[in-house]
Amino acid sequence: MKKEIQKESLLASIDSPEDLRQLKQNRLPEVCSELRNYIIDELSHNPGHLGSNLGTVELAVALHYVYNTPHDRLVWDVGHQAYAHKILTGRREAFPTNRKLGGLAPFPSPMESEYDSFTSGHASNSISAALGMAIAAKKSGDTKRHVVAIIGDGAMSGGLAYEGLNNVSENDNNLLIILNDNHYSISSSVGGMKRYLLSLSTSVSYNTFRYRVAKVLRKMGLLSDARREQYIRFGNSLKSLLARQQNIFEGMNIRYFGPIDGNNINELVRALRAIKDMSGPKLLHIHTVKGKGYAPAEESVTEWHAPGLFDKDTGERVVPSEDALQPPLFQEVFGQTLVELAEQNKRIVGVTPAMPTGCSLDIMMKKYPCRCFDVGIAEGHAVTFSAGMAKEGFVPFCNVYSSFLQRAYDNVIHDVAIQRLNVVLCIDRAGLVGEDGPTHHGAFDLAFLRPIPHLTIAAPYDETELRRMMYTAQQPDMGPFAIRYPRGRGKCINWKCTLEAVPVGKGRLLSEGSDIALLSLGAIGNLAAEAIAGVRENGGPSVAHYDMRFLKPLDEEILHTVGQQFRQVITIENGVTSGGFGSAVLEFFADHGYTPHVVRLGLPDEFVTHGSVPQLLTLCHLDVASIREAILNCESQITN
Repeated sequence: MKKEIQKESLLASIDSPEDLRQLKQNRLPEVCSELRNYIIDELSHNPGHLGSNLGTVELAVALHYVYNTPHDRLVWDVGHQAYAHKILTGRREAFPTNRKLGGLAPFPSPMESEYDSFTSGHASNSISAALGMAIAAKKSGDTKRHVVAIIGDGAMSGGLAYEGLNNVSENDNNLLIILNDNHYSISSSVGGMKRYLLSLSTSVSYNTFRYRVAKVLRKMGLLSDARREQYIRFGNSLKSLLARQQNIFEGMNIRYFGPIDGNNINELVRALRAIKDMSGPKLLHIHTVKGKGYAPAEESVTEWHAPGLFDKDTGERVVPSEDALQPPLFQEVFGQTLVELAEQNKRIVGVTPAMPTGCSLDIMMKKYPCRCFDVGIAEGHAVTFSAGMAKEGFVPFCNVYSSFLQRAYDNVIHDVAIQRLNVVLCIDRAGLVGEDGPTHHGAFDLAFLRPIPHLTIAAPYDETELRRMMYTAQQPDMGPFAIRYPRGRGKCINWKCTLEAVPVGKGRLLSEGSDIALLSLGAIGNLAAEAIAGVRENGGPSVAHYDMRFLKPLDEEILHTVGQQFRQVITIENGVTSGGFGSAVLEFFADHGYTPHVVRLGLPDEFVTHGSVPQLLTLCHLDVASIREAILNCESQITN
């Protein structure tokens, strides 16, 4: 049973950060406790990102307590850590609608609240965006506006974060960067930055000593903002003497503070107040515990990042009972098939940017750990790193979520396609993904990959087709090869087919028909097949269904047949219609003088909101009923 916030509770009295700032500081631990319990209670029956948000409760409270939001700007990197922020900023009553169709967005959104300074959903953008805001405030003469970027240690593996840091050090600004260090993004953080932050964490005595010295110098009038450069040089020299290691942030002229306990509200408030009005860029390094305050989430961090439904009292995750004959996830088929291929082909390696569990590369990691690479939140690097291995004769299967591949577009063109390297881009989460919304829908990959020369683009209809396409992609002389597939389950129960090649650029006829041709690409074709079956059962038009398999190269033989024999054609894809599969078909017909009436079904020319996948399919007219309606509308065109 849902636990309502009691009216006498402290949290119930906070409708805005202004209400929070009216409290005495000794009441803040109580606010944090109630916030944490409220998040646990709500997420137990309305799933969302749990662990990251439990870890940042104190941080959200401290920031809104110390800073004058919304005039002061808070830019949350990877907004799945901003639930407490949302609850404190007038959205407490609406929080039960989080991630639901028509409800609160899953990540910060300026369209939802003035307290959400910038859209976040992908990692590593906070420093760049916040720097832009800080410089804009200075140029506008707003000397009272503070800007804070909140970035996790996992997001610090992204190249954009370093581009932002580099520019922070070169521009006149008062930006504060809060580095939330919990050793995790979703899975455990990886790379040199993780080890570097660990080494910084062991230098607490040095930092304590340095800032005590700074405090004394300030009291003596020997240290001021005007002498900032001299102070930084002094600090760097002291660091070299005491720690024999220069702080990377101080080396970029960014004042470094910490590390401090980010789950200690009083310590956080003291630190923020102490550095709030200092001139120049600053970085506060805090340690938080992902899943803080809920034992199951603290003990199993990756599993409780987004655990789904769970019993908050027992800590048991609620897993729906599954039919033994239920099809597997596309992700599981990818992971298991990759292991099979790796057993046969010693040149195969696996690469992922921080998503080994989500994409199921962890299956191969367990068997062949030395042939798998989690490169952190660094999609561009993942692609170019794969290209380097391919150049030397290896076959990298580089698994990147569709919406994250957008950040590696140049790398695909410049480092893979131009050189015709056999990098297999396994594009996970293609199409609508559900509650994570517009920042995560895989809407654009078909359209932005289609113009790239030398690139094969495939989309499997079901799990067996995925296996065969993966087998095909690693055959000799295949060159750049992209395979896109959706999140979730397909329709194929007996999926463990023989591994054999699929003819590149060749589709297949799934069902014959004489009135209308329906051309589908990928797993969305299963809904089309269901709609066609329903029309057939009700005596509707005769529909020929072609599974095209490949966006590039297109099956020209099928398209010539369709162009010559049908006056009504429907195309369907789980991607934007602008420039995607349907556009490719129209271009072919135009180039060859065919003039059928073509109806293109796909995602609209707008950012699709969040909600369950079935709800969004209906919203985008891609559900079975909408496809059936499109078929019947084509029938009316025939009769007229």
